[in-house]
Amino acid sequence: MSAPPRLRVLEALRHRDFRLLWAGQTVSQIGDAAFVVALGWRAFTLTNKASSLGIVLAVESLGLVTTLLIGGVLADRYSRKLLLIGSDVARAVVIGALALVDATGHLSFGLLIGFVALHGLGSGLFQPAFGGILPLLVEEPTLGSANALVGISRQAAFVVGPALAGGIYGIAGSSAIFAVEAASFVVSAALLAFARPRVYERGPTERLRRELTTGFRYVLNVPWLWITIGTFSLVLLVGYAAFQVLLPKLVEDEWNGGVGAYGLLFTLQGVGMVIGSVVLGQTSPTRRRGVLIYSLFAANGAFGTLLGLSPWYAGAAALQVGRGFCIGFAITLWDTMLMQRVPQQMLSRVISMDWFGSLGLLPAGLGIWAALSGLGSPGTLIAVSWAFCTLLYLFGLRDPRIRSVE
Repeated sequence: MSAPPRLRVLEALRHRDFRLLWAGQTVSQIGDAAFVVALGWRAFTLTNKASSLGIVLAVESLGLVTTLLIGGVLADRYSRKLLLIGSDVARAVVIGALALVDATGHLSFGLLIGFVALHGLGSGLFQPAFGGILPLLVEEPTLGSANALVGISRQAAFVVGPALAGGIYGIAGSSAIFAVEAASFVVSAALLAFARPRVYERGPTERLRRELTTGFRYVLNVPWLWITIGTFSLVLLVGYAAFQVLLPKLVEDEWNGGVGAYGLLFTLQGVGMVIGSVVLGQTSPTRRRGVLIYSLFAANGAFGTLLGLSPWYAGAAALQVGRGFCIGFAITLWDTMLMQRVPQQMLSRVISMDWFGSLGLLPAGLGIWAALSGLGSPGTLIAVSWAFCTLLYLFGLRDPRIRSVE
């Protein structure tokens, strides 16, 4: 009998140190997903205003963006493991304090904003170090598997976490969910403490501003990096922001759906992202990756255009699965390519600039599309925005600097 084919997507789990990181992150991500649900409902109960969650999320994202670039420099200069543990411990203290204040009945909306801002600052320090430590825990051929497993656990967490939040919130209130989130950070830090990442040769230590400038120069000298980061920025400004702002109205006006139908679309996108991550981890392509990434994102844009024009909810639901597949596969492949092609001593800075460039224009995009929402039907506006994004990726596909990336 022939041996069954290997599940390449699971190969990274052969590495003990990656298992520790992945297990801790899975617990932490479930806590994060539960936290977002509890945070939104608690913000609403404190103010009785529907805009409260938007304000809270905007503050958190601003905190994250504030420390991203600094986090990239620190993660290239010092121990990424210690930076991750420090970020987890700091966020555990912040959210633990939030749980205590909430449990004692002294929580106000202003205090909630303050705690969330501190949480965002800690997350900005975490992300560049996390991306930088993955290649130090697994062998290079299994990086695709490692990134796929991280994507799978992240998407699965957004199924488990909200269900967990719904059950606990109804019994013990928001402070219990906040305590669970704080405990998840402790678990993550405790597991990571036993990991032994490989040592790599760091670059010379210079002033923070100079090291940041060195990172910018590196990105600007690698065309496929700055072109793609710039493209991501425009796509989030135009396509993603329009989708986030206009989708609720589209669901209600065109398909006569409610919050359940709205939430299901994101669940289906998550299912597609899990499938895309699994396929990437199983196939681990190494040729013509620039063409593949841009082709998948162009397909995602085309699906988004068709979704805006779809007269049927069922058609939109199917398109969301397709969008999720393209996003999950392309993002996992992009992260893997970064980790393989960027030098270790520069990796965390490049990752921080990738995050910063992608997220920097998003708050402006959300505000712009909120102002433009009355110019036409939500479906038409979504279709136009994603058609523009599709053209951006098609132009990228014509660029030899993208086509030549293996």
